[in-house]
Amino acid sequence: MEERFWTSGADNARVTTATNAVMVFPYPPGILQGDQIWTHIRENTGWRTVVMAERRVMRCHDIAILTYRVSAEKPDVPIYKALCASAYLNDDEAWVRISHQQTAVT
Repeated sequence: MEERFWTSGADNARVTTATNAVMVFPYPPGILQGDQIWTHIRENTGWRTVVMAERRVMRCHDIAILTYRVSAEKPDVPIYKALCASAYLNDDEAWVRISHQQTAVT
């Protein structure tokens, strides 16, 4: 699910994300919530390859937190490396992203 968030475009990401989710990206754009997210995602998706390392999952009842190191690549853009964390809520047997955060690694 998290890999598809990177590679499958804004429509897939929107389906798996809560309506009023919060996302934090390196500045700019910074902190985004709700519909603000989708303008940024549309402009910054389409990663051709994504490699995730140091994956960890912490689950407590209906909440899961995923953390990982990502290396993402797409044409004409330098390889993007970041530390990421996503929080998911199990809402009526469907996992939805309620938060996502990226810290760029230089």
